[in-house]
Amino acid sequence: MLNSKTIAVVIPAYNEENQIGIVIETMPDFVDRVIVVNDRSSDSTEDTIKKYFASKHNQSSIRLTPKVISRTFHNDSEIALDQFNKKELEYFPKSEIVNQDPENDRIILINNLINTGVGGSIARGYKWCKDNNIDCTAVMAGDAQMDPDELESICMPVISENVDYVKGNRLIHGSAGYYIPKTRFIGNSLLSILTKIASGYWRVSDTQTGFTAISLSALKSIKLYKIYRSYGMPNDMLVKLNIAYCTIREIPVKPVYRIGENSKMKIYKVIPKISFLLFIAFFKRLWAKYFFKDFHPLFILYNLSFIIGIVWLPYLFKVIRIFIQGRNASFETLLAFTFLGITAIQFLVFAMWMDIQDNERLYK
Repeated sequence: MLNSKTIAVVIPAYNEENQIGIVIETMPDFVDRVIVVNDRSSDSTEDTIKKYFASKHNQSSIRLTPKVISRTFHNDSEIALDQFNKKELEYFPKSEIVNQDPENDRIILINNLINTGVGGSIARGYKWCKDNNIDCTAVMAGDAQMDPDELESICMPVISENVDYVKGNRLIHGSAGYYIPKTRFIGNSLLSILTKIASGYWRVSDTQTGFTAISLSALKSIKLYKIYRSYGMPNDMLVKLNIAYCTIREIPVKPVYRIGENSKMKIYKVIPKISFLLFIAFFKRLWAKYFFKDFHPLFILYNLSFIIGIVWLPYLFKVIRIFIQGRNASFETLLAFTFLGITAIQFLVFAMWMDIQDNERLYK
């Protein structure tokens, strides 16, 4: 525990038989539960984890008991929400808890019965932590590429300052420019720019890091079973948290590579998929947050910029064609091209500026 608050760490694991032991053995003592979600590994990941059930690493000082909500005259809505939470697991892919005594064990092993991806595994771990009212839930990878000594600094803003979501940032570490592989650095930077726009958290970077901590209230504010199941999960998570008005903070963490584990992520495949995910997520955030939840003028400006931009495109193609052919464009064509283009850009810039200003309140 930290400051009398319960701490859990969710570890998504897929074919991590060589590294998962390091993660478990180096887990700080203040962590009350270690939730390992085995994503239907084809190696001996499950057997490796089970070996720790009888070790000192499985000894927990606290027993978790489910919270019981008593019905009163005014809490029908809370009762209804609690009933939905109990049924929520039905929306997740099938899984099973291996432990015989999960209320007392420190290491909780959950086996996904089908491979769900890293995001799906984290979501399943989040679900367990939400059901057991864990105050702060962190995420660490199963390949030991996150330093456990930095875990406390990730969790403390959630525990002591009521920050909803804390994420590590490797890009602001002094070694980032020359230690992180170039392709990863460039790919991460590109996705960070797109995620800023899509999520509304304009000050975040290193959006692909999985080293995070989240509060119990934030877990309850989003639909966990709808979290993106693949490598775009951190990006999708930021969008969902922004729609729920969750506060955020970034903590510098060191990049860790070359420790005997080859990444399963293929950059050239991941970037197009995540970019499309962010394109769709931007419009979901725009409508959910700035139209349905709380109308904001930036909703009009964004949409006007898109509409005018679409109308402007035929004139753009026409001007390019005229330029290539060496002809002179008519005054009407140049006027429409210039007016529509400048107007679309102005509306877009004003909308972005309003977006940035509106989300400043979510940084703590």
